[in-house]
Amino acid sequence: MAETLKPIDCDVLVVGSGPSGAVFAKRAAEAGMRVVCLEQGDWVDYSKAISDKPGFELTASRDWQYVPTKREKSGDYPIAVEDSDIIPLYWNGVGGSSISWAANWMRNLPSDFRVRTLDGVADDWPISYEDLMPHYARTEREFVVSGVAGDPMYPGQDELLPPVDLTRAGRLVAAAQNRLGWHWWPGTNAIATVPRNGMEPCQQRTACMWGCVEKAKASTDRTHWPALISQGVRLVTNARVIRIELDRQGLARGAVYIDRTTGREHLAKAAIVVIAANGIGTPRLLLSSRVPGKEDGIANSSGLVGKRLMLHPTAAVVGLFDQPLESYRGAWGQVAYTLQFYETSKDRDFVRGSKWSLQPTGSPAQIARRWPWGDENQLWGETFHEEFARRFGRSVSWGIICEDLPDTENRVELDEAAPDDTGMPGVEIHYKTGENSRRMLKFMAERARESLIEAGAYRTVTAPQSRESGWHILGTAKMGDDPKDSVVDRYGRAHDVANLFIVDGSVWPTSAGVNPTATIAAFASWSAAHVVANRASQRMAS
Repeated sequence: MAETLKPIDCDVLVVGSGPSGAVFAKRAAEAGMRVVCLEQGDWVDYSKAISDKPGFELTASRDWQYVPTKREKSGDYPIAVEDSDIIPLYWNGVGGSSISWAANWMRNLPSDFRVRTLDGVADDWPISYEDLMPHYARTEREFVVSGVAGDPMYPGQDELLPPVDLTRAGRLVAAAQNRLGWHWWPGTNAIATVPRNGMEPCQQRTACMWGCVEKAKASTDRTHWPALISQGVRLVTNARVIRIELDRQGLARGAVYIDRTTGREHLAKAAIVVIAANGIGTPRLLLSSRVPGKEDGIANSSGLVGKRLMLHPTAAVVGLFDQPLESYRGAWGQVAYTLQFYETSKDRDFVRGSKWSLQPTGSPAQIARRWPWGDENQLWGETFHEEFARRFGRSVSWGIICEDLPDTENRVELDEAAPDDTGMPGVEIHYKTGENSRRMLKFMAERARESLIEAGAYRTVTAPQSRESGWHILGTAKMGDDPKDSVVDRYGRAHDVANLFIVDGSVWPTSAGVNPTATIAAFASWSAAHVVANRASQRMAS
C-alpha cells in the first residue's frame, strides 16, 4: 500500500465534494486547517452544456443522465433498485448531485426539528432551526440564492438576490392561490439572477438539470472548489474510498482509496475524517469498513447504519390552458412554492405535510419525458401532434414533495454479488412507500388540481407517484444524543469513532417535506464550526 500523504499530513480529510463536503472544507480551510478532499468521480465537461444550441434536445439525457441505473460514468458503482418503489438519483463527480439538481433552495421549517414533540411520530432532532439560522444565512450567500425574504413560514431569513421571473404561468397560479386564500411565495433557488460570486444571471432556459451553460446555477464545482483549490485545499479526483482505516484505539487514521486512473491503492491519513458521500454512499462506506469485531461495519453499534432510508415520495399535477403561457421558459426547479398544507392538521388522515413547487413544463423534448406527466399519460401515439400542441407552452405543473416518515425496513445494504471496478461491494436499495405518504400524496394531488382549475386550467393531468424521483436521500446514519439509537451526535460526530464526522443528509432523523440541500449545507457549516472551535481537544489517531 502506497501512502501518498504523510501521517497527519492533513488536518481534515473529506470524502465527497458535493454541497456538504465543499461547505465543510471551506469552513476548515478558512480556519487555517489543512484540508484534502477525495472524490470518486471527475470534473464535469461543460463543453457538453449546450442548452443554447439546437442539438441540446438530442444529447441532454445522454450527457447529463441523473439516473445512476442508466448511466455509466466515471465514479459510478452498481446499485440494485428492483426492491424499491423509488429510484435514488445522484451524481458521482466534482460537485456531487449539485451538478444535476434543479437548485430548489428551501430551509427546513422550525416544526421539522420537533416532529415527535408536535405530532407524536418519528423523532425530534437534537438541534433546532435557531441553531442553524446563521449557517443558513451564510450558505445562502455562498450558493447565490435568489428569492424574496420575509415568508412568514421562515423566521429571520436574510435578504436574497432578486427572485427568478415568476413567469406568465406563475402569475396566473399565484392569483388563484390568493383567491383560494392559500399560501404561496416566489421561488427560492440557488440560481443567480444578477452577477455574484463569479456566477452569471439565469437566462430562463428550463435546462437546470442538464448543464447550465450560463453559469447561473450554483454547483460546488463552480461556487466552492476553484477558490478552495487556489487557497491550497487539495482535491483528488477519481479516488474511490473503499474503507475508513481505524487504529487500535478505534480512532480513524484516514481512508484507503483506489486511484481509478492507475488502479493503485493508497492510504490518506488525517487527524479528522469527514464523510460527505450522500445517504447511499455514506452507509456503503461505513458497512464496507469492516474490521475484526466489527463485521457490521464501523460506527454501527446502534445497528442503524443503512436503515431508516427516506426518499421523499413525489407526485405532479399539470394544468393545461387555452392561452399561451410561454412555459418553455423559466427556472426549471420552481418559480413559486406553497406551504399551505405543510403542517399536520387533525382533519386529515395523515400526519405532517408537503411542499409544492410550481414548475414550467419546458422545452419540446421535456414535454415528452415522464416528469411531470407520468407513465399513464404518454405523449406518443396517433394523437401525438394534437397532444403536443396542447402541452407545449400552454401548461404548468405543481411538483409535490411529501414528508417521508422513517422506517427501519427501508434501507441500504451491501450487494456482495455486484462489486464495482475496484472490488468494493455495490448496494441494494429496499424501500416501500408508507401508508402515511400514500394518503398524503392523494390529498395533495387533489388540492393541487383545485389550484390549477381555479387558475383557469381546462384540463389537469396527474402523475400520482414518480419512481424516478429519489433526489433526496436521507436518514441512513441517524443523528441523536443517545448512542443506543443513533449513529452520530448533534454535530455529526460518530458515537463510536471520536474523530469521524458525517455531514450529509444521511444524518437526518426525519425527512422534512422540503428540498434538503439548504439544510444539508447548513448542517455541514454547523458541524465544521464545532470542529474548528474544539480542535485543540480533538482526539486523533496515534
